[in-house]
Amino acid sequence: MVQGTSASLQIERLDGGCSGTSKGSASAMEDEKDENLDCLNQQSAGKPPRNIKMVRQYCSSSAFFTDFEILGLISPSTENSAFLPYFSLRKLDREGTKAVFDGHGGIDAASFTRKNILNFIFEDSQFPSGTKRAIKSAFVKADHALSDTKSIDSSSGTTALMALVLGRTMLVANAGDSRAVLGKRGRAIELSKDHKPSCASERTRIERLGGVIHDGYLNGQLSVARALGDWHIKGPKGSKSPLSSEPEVEEINLTEEDEFLILGCDGLWDVMSSQCAVTMVRKELMLHNDPEICSKALVTEALERNTCDNLTVLVICFSPDPPPKIEIPRNHRRRSISAEGLDRVKGILNN
Repeated sequence: MVQGTSASLQIERLDGGCSGTSKGSASAMEDEKDENLDCLNQQSAGKPPRNIKMVRQYCSSSAFFTDFEILGLISPSTENSAFLPYFSLRKLDREGTKAVFDGHGGIDAASFTRKNILNFIFEDSQFPSGTKRAIKSAFVKADHALSDTKSIDSSSGTTALMALVLGRTMLVANAGDSRAVLGKRGRAIELSKDHKPSCASERTRIERLGGVIHDGYLNGQLSVARALGDWHIKGPKGSKSPLSSEPEVEEINLTEEDEFLILGCDGLWDVMSSQCAVTMVRKELMLHNDPEICSKALVTEALERNTCDNLTVLVICFSPDPPPKIEIPRNHRRRSISAEGLDRVKGILNN
């Protein structure tokens, strides 16, 4: 993504760890509040409470993490559930929304979407009975609002990745190339698709609507196939544009095997696989059980791998306890093969 003008933004973190940075800059901010003191006094060694409000340590130039509260919403599925994810907010447990907005062409579109997207969801007539449809509608409404807001430049745009938890149901909505990855007993489960112009399904849609892809860029200008804003590419409202603001929404039921969720912008996934990130986070959680340290570790690793984009990473845990050690039954132990043996098998297959 194209980085925007540098800015600092203070954001609170309620139940998860978040870290972000722009290459070449890092700013630290602190904001301790009295209402956190009780939680801090209850902290035990190795198991920091996850309901402590914390501020984000770094703010990138155009990628924002945000935390929302959902008040007064009770999912019917929570009534008789044997398992409920630990997802504590100030006034309501098991309910919450986390999001990452990766802006380009300045920070205006990302900041506007962060402030308004939840209102568009709640005010939609299909919410909460048709939450999926309400989320898709809200993305389009936010996109149109960016066009109508004269103070926002038409070249400003943003990707949007949201995870909404209602009881044990989680919905993940994505428009752009950020990614949501679920850690399920050590396995990486991708809950979103990177909307790159080079993706086969996106390429087909783009070309069908008259767009072109040049060197991996939509119309030679943008490295994503879906985004909010960017009205200099979309043209007049109502016209069919190859650049879509409609998100893809995935819905899953959380179980005891679902340990944590990673939300990250493309700066992370450009240099790291989903499985590598899950493996790193799980190992870190087993050591210290702190999602914030995990998110910082992912950012540090991405920087060491020379990522060329800005970074925002959020780790959200669904249990107050660290992940359990995975025991492999004796009769299911993995067998290894030497490099020489592997070469021999390849030779046999090739012949």
